[in-house]
Amino acid sequence: MKRLTTKLLLCTTLVAPSVVAAQDAGSDIIDLGEIVVFGGLLPTNLDTTGATIDIADSEDLTVKGLNTAAALSALPGVSVTSNGGLGTQAALRIRGLGDAYVGVRIDGIDVTDPSITQTRFNFGTLTTGTINRVAVVKGTQSAIYGSDAIAGVVEIESWRPDVDGVSGRATVEAGSFETYAGSLSLGYRDDRAELAFSFGRVTSEGFSARPTDTENDGFAQSTANVFAAYEVSDAIRVGVNALWAESTSEFDRSTTDASGELDVVRRGARVFGEYLVGGWSHELSFSRFETDRFDAGGFTREFIGERDAVSYLATGEISPTLDVAFGADWTEERSSLDGVDYEAANSAVFGEVKLRPSSDIELSLTLRYDDYSDFDGQLSGRAALSYALSDATTLRTSIATGYRAPSLYERFGPYAGGTTLNPETSRSIDLGLEHAYGDRGSVRATLFYTEIEDLIGFGTSSNCLPSQSFGCYTQLDGKTTTKGLELSGSYAVLDWLRLSGSYTLTEAETDGERLVRVPRHDLSLALEADVTDRLQLGMNVSRVADILDGFGTPTRLDDYTVVDLSARYDITNSTAAYAAIDNVADVDYETVTGFNAPERTIRFGIETSF
Repeated sequence: MKRLTTKLLLCTTLVAPSVVAAQDAGSDIIDLGEIVVFGGLLPTNLDTTGATIDIADSEDLTVKGLNTAAALSALPGVSVTSNGGLGTQAALRIRGLGDAYVGVRIDGIDVTDPSITQTRFNFGTLTTGTINRVAVVKGTQSAIYGSDAIAGVVEIESWRPDVDGVSGRATVEAGSFETYAGSLSLGYRDDRAELAFSFGRVTSEGFSARPTDTENDGFAQSTANVFAAYEVSDAIRVGVNALWAESTSEFDRSTTDASGELDVVRRGARVFGEYLVGGWSHELSFSRFETDRFDAGGFTREFIGERDAVSYLATGEISPTLDVAFGADWTEERSSLDGVDYEAANSAVFGEVKLRPSSDIELSLTLRYDDYSDFDGQLSGRAALSYALSDATTLRTSIATGYRAPSLYERFGPYAGGTTLNPETSRSIDLGLEHAYGDRGSVRATLFYTEIEDLIGFGTSSNCLPSQSFGCYTQLDGKTTTKGLELSGSYAVLDWLRLSGSYTLTEAETDGERLVRVPRHDLSLALEADVTDRLQLGMNVSRVADILDGFGTPTRLDDYTVVDLSARYDITNSTAAYAAIDNVADVDYETVTGFNAPERTIRFGIETSF
């Protein structure tokens, strides 16, 4: 069992990790422990980024259960609301901003859904079986990712082998609500090749999402991830990765209709090639992602979203203190709603410089320009600085501008107005201080502020067509702001006892009106004890207070405190059994008005690596 950590993740971003660039030409060993591509274009040392990044690794995910969002909600600045249990709609918010402002990538593939009203990802269907790590890059990241990254980006990495030769991982789990899950990962790695395959399956009878009926809302999903890469020579590396998920979710359409059933298929693939010449690394990649949602009883029955993307990135070292990256990408999105098709494309150029004037300072500057066919181009920028004030204390800060392009539905759907929508635009800044207490722990405090203008929403205006007397998507007056404080830390009280936690204070509003479903106070504490060399016990306490929900005149939801207990026993050095009781006190609470949250839940599982 491991605490939620605050460190950097070796993961893919809009391009694959440039492993060729991470090694010297002719080297046979690839050292993945020294660098990271983290939501920037250039690799950086693990200790010197100015960005704010939090990570949940595979053991963190296991402790919090099958729903990945549960582990992410324990991170500072991150909250999750859900319309029920596994498979239902779940929205992740970063620093008070909803999922329409959050980019999501799985192994470098953008998996947000372009067929939905606002382009976003449903975290309710993201299960943990095939996932190795999840990183949350907080603050506006449009200079790296383009649109839909005003709040930040969630980078998800599937399982990879971490030793040479054949290796793998397997898990089985059973729990309340007749929930059963299993996963198997197999891989191979040597000096030139890397192969990984993962498959997971989850089934659950679930519980009723609404308190107005007792019919259980079940969920079943299968997932698979594949990764393969090969170094053709010391200078050339090629690879491919793919993902697939197929699920069926039952849901309550209303307080009187519990008949909803949604079938979803997600599939994506990405091919890439890397070439090292003259000290410069060049990478070219192509990816495709498709999502197909089918609701037999819905007003719209089938939603199909597709995205093609081509990206080129070059990185190199100008001097020992100056690195440079530049590149370009092209993206086309398409959606089809019961055969009615929409599409749009954009192209972009971008660049980044990283300066290290001394061993204590790292400064990265990033610019990106996106060109769209139906509205003005967008220039985004980001500056991130880290400064080691001492061996134990580091100052980190970033400032950025960004935007959210109107979705295909907002631009071309049945409620699009008669004039062109402009993107929402944003500015953000954060300032953090981190202090380490030797090997025993660390603390971090971060102030953050984001503002968004040119808001897009549904309303009546002169931009609506004569037939749209009820309203259309239009630019709204006003400004959305979120500001607050994140605190996090961990400390080994004794050699066998560890305490960790996070607290976030968030003030989020639009023109003086508080944003709904954003907790003002969000606290998470964890206590872990190594009772013996093989037995570990843990307790997690989550406290959420002062949250509003509803339309028109929002009302305050009840504050709630949830306590979870867990235990893990290492049967051998490679096999462990674990158990958990979530919501020990069986607290009745809501994160969305009119929808149940899970009651007391018991889980048992076994995991092994080989």
